Formats: sequence, C-alpha cells, structure tokens
Amino acid sequence: MIDRTAPPPRPERPRPRLRRPRAFAATAASAAIGAAVALAFAGCGLVGPTPVSTIGEVDFDTALPVPPLAESSVAADGTRVFSLEAQAGTTEFAPGVPSETWGFDGAYLGPTIVAERGERIRVDVANALDEPTTVHWHGMHLPAEMDGGPHQMVDPGETWSPEWEVDQQAATLWYHPHPHGETEQHVARGLAGLFLVRDDVETSLPLPREYGVDDLPVVVQDAAFTDDGRLESAARGFAGRMGDELVVNGARAPYAEVGDELVRLRLLNASTARTYAFGWEDGRAVDLIATDGGLLEASVALDRVVLSPGERAEVLVRMTPGEQLRLQSVMTPEAAGLKPPIAAMNGATDAFDVLELRAADTLDPAPDLPPRLAELPEVDEGDVATTRTFRLDGFEINGRTMRMDHVDETVTVDTTERWVVENVSEMPHSFHVHDVQFRIAAVDGAPPAAELAGWKDTILARPGSRYELVLRFEDYADPDTPYMYHCHLLLHEDQGMMGRFTVVEPGQRATMTEETDDDHAH
Repeated sequence: MIDRTAPPPRPERPRPRLRRPRAFAATAASAAIGAAVALAFAGCGLVGPTPVSTIGEVDFDTALPVPPLAESSVAADGTRVFSLEAQAGTTEFAPGVPSETWGFDGAYLGPTIVAERGERIRVDVANALDEPTTVHWHGMHLPAEMDGGPHQMVDPGETWSPEWEVDQQAATLWYHPHPHGETEQHVARGLAGLFLVRDDVETSLPLPREYGVDDLPVVVQDAAFTDDGRLESAARGFAGRMGDELVVNGARAPYAEVGDELVRLRLLNASTARTYAFGWEDGRAVDLIATDGGLLEASVALDRVVLSPGERAEVLVRMTPGEQLRLQSVMTPEAAGLKPPIAAMNGATDAFDVLELRAADTLDPAPDLPPRLAELPEVDEGDVATTRTFRLDGFEINGRTMRMDHVDETVTVDTTERWVVENVSEMPHSFHVHDVQFRIAAVDGAPPAAELAGWKDTILARPGSRYELVLRFEDYADPDTPYMYHCHLLLHEDQGMMGRFTVVEPGQRATMTEETDDDHAH
C-alpha cells in the first residue's frame, strides 16, 4: 500500500491540488476534422479521449515510492535464484480509497531484479491469480523457451522457472505479462517491474548507481480515477486506453528528495498506449546516456526524450542546492508524426507534470563524465543474409494477424538480417522484437538521429516512415519454440498485431506451420 502522508508544505512553490485535468480547447477546424475521425473510430467501437494538460495543476505531495530490490539466493550450482508471485491486492492511490490491483510480490508493480552480466539466473514465477498469465523479460537475450511469450502461460497455482545466462551489456530492461488478448488488462492492473543488468563497463564509469538514492527508477503509467480517487477504466482511442493522470512507481503526484549533485533517472514507459515526450520544466537539455539496450557512445543533449510504450531511457540531471525541478511530458503532433485530429484523440497533444525533484541545501559533488561512455560497433550491413519487410497497418502486420499455431518467419542462427519496418497507415504504431537488441541503420533512408544510434528493442513507428533495423541472431536455435515481434501498443498486440519467428540451425525449418506466401523476405 502506498504511503500517502503529505510532507511539510513548501511555501516557495504552492500548488493547487490536482482534481481533474483540464481539457485543451480545440479550434473549429480541428474540431470538424476530429469529428470525422471520431465517427470513424465510433464505427470500430472506439471513442477518443479528450486532450488534457496537468501542467501547473499537480501538488507534488507524495514521496516517490522506490520498488524494492528483489531478493535472491545462490543455488549449489552457482545459479542465482529469484522468485516472483503474481497476485491480486488493493492499492490506495488516494487516502482511504482502495482500488483493486495486481502486482508481483505485492499489490502493485513488482520488485526490481538486478543481475550481473555472465551470471546464470533462475526466476521462479508463481501465479496466485485466478486466471492464467505470463511473464516476458522485455529486452533480454535468452532462449526462446525462457522468453515468456503468449504460448508460455502460467496457470493459476502453477510455477514456471525459466533459467538462463545473462549475456548482454548493462541496460535497463523490464518484465511484464504477455497473454494473448489480455496483455493490456494485465499490465494496466499493475503487473510490471524493472530488470537491471550490470557489467564492468558501466560500473567503471563515474555514474550515479546507488539505487533509490541517486539512481532512481521512474516507471511511468497513465491512469484514470473517479473523483474520490478510485482506479477506473480509461477512455480508449485507436492507440488504446488513455488515462488522464499519471502514476509514477505506483504513486500520484510524486516528489523525490535528492542529496547528490548528479542524479540518474531510469525512465520506463510502462503505459499500455501512451507515448511521452519527457523534458525539464525550465527548458534545460535532457542528458541522455542510454536507451533500451544500454549505454550510448556519448551522452546526447535533447530538448525532449520521446518514449513509446515499452521503451526505456537513462538520463542525467545536475541539480543545484535547494533547487526544485519538475520533469514534464509535452507531446505534440509533430513529435508523434500524427495529423492533428488523430494526435488529439491518441494522447499526442497531452501535457503532464510527471515528477518533482527536490535538492537538499547541500549536495554531494559529482565528477564530470568522460566524453565517451561505451564503444559501439559500426552498423555493418555487409553481412546481411536476408532482408524482411514488416508493414504496419490497422491491427495487422503484412496483412495478417498472429496465429498461435503458426510461424511467420524462420531465421537461421549465426546470421545477420535487415528488417524493414514501415508504418503504411496514418495511425500510431510501434515495433518490438524479442530475443535480440538491434541497431537502426536508417530512418527514411537517412542515418538515425543520435538518440536512436544505440541498442534498441522497441521503436516508435511514425506514420509514413520507414525504419531499417539490423539484427544479429548469434545463438539459441530452437525449431520448436518461437519468439515474437509485434506492435507494443498493447491494445494492438491484443488484437493480434503480432508475428512469430523461430531461430533454427542451417537447413532446419520450424516445426510449426510456416507461412508459404513469404513475399516480404528476400
């Protein structure tokens, strides 16, 4: 249960208590166009949410909860063993008002798992819910039978124990359910948690890394509440459900007190549909040091960091003594790549106060960062053995939805492939690949922006855009068990906007039925 005890008032920056967000006023032209789009959505059973802004409306009166670190033990063979239990509970998002929620090892969200590169780990996942669920290790490189896709359900009362060696660079990953047709609901109820990988390269750098002190997890979700503060179902646009408030690490209106000059935020967009554009209230640059799969070569200064559902970013901020600084999200149609009326109905004109940082009067100093953080190999397309195209449109990829008894793509182990992802619609989509971290070779034929030049597993696929991804499938051949690729807008995923691929030895084929009209691979 979240402690809602208010801190002493801060008279220098009084804020009115957030009641309900205020809607933006629409122009007559955009309202007319929006009405046409609304009619189209209504024909599909979708009613777009009203654009909102909470900027200046949030009274940051809740200490930021920090998810606990997951406990572990070491088995006789050296395997580090964690345990998670999916369970139902209640959470008070407002004092004295319980909401029914789900969590891992608690009522809402889950503990943060931390593992070292090279460790062999096992996670005993128990299901104490009254319905089946799964746990997918988002961003993790691991065997397909340990991946936790929709074909690896954990029934009520059962325990699933995936085991693998952590073999990737330091990164901020996460875990969440992946049941076919139910993922949006399971994640929205609270089933999600962080998974941090550490390695010697990251540890050698003078970065903040004291978890919960100068290295803060920031799990951002949108939600809808009744007037008395009870969690309720949010309005739905084409992208999915759009809440009109934010919760961070499970708390509304959070603040974090910091005692260090340099603070690291590990941002996770754990929303089911909403894309954010994170920036600082005073316009200072956002210092981006890592994306989904780990460190960038060097920090990148940005106005805002755009994260679609499932994407992560690590950012640094230098505080001054006594300073108060708000993290905000201000989305625009341009940032989302959407036409204004479509943007307005899918969260891309919304603005939020997210989190307030409060610096102590005296701060522990921090050294400057080196100009280079990590060595990233050049994106080499010379070894590409196969090019595949994935066209996103409606709730389909390449004109079809996922079938549980079917494999869409067969990849040969120890090869490099180019995957071309095209959003051929005017609607929002994203693209996530299980098993591997990829590099972006080009966006619309040009080199990617600096913030997209690192390791990724999820991208925002803007309408009309073309993304060339380079993926290396080094190991874990298994003709019997597929991995997934899909849109990570969870409503779209639930509607079947997914595909399945297997990694096989040379000359092997998948044991499941394979697509025969494969005109998008060559």
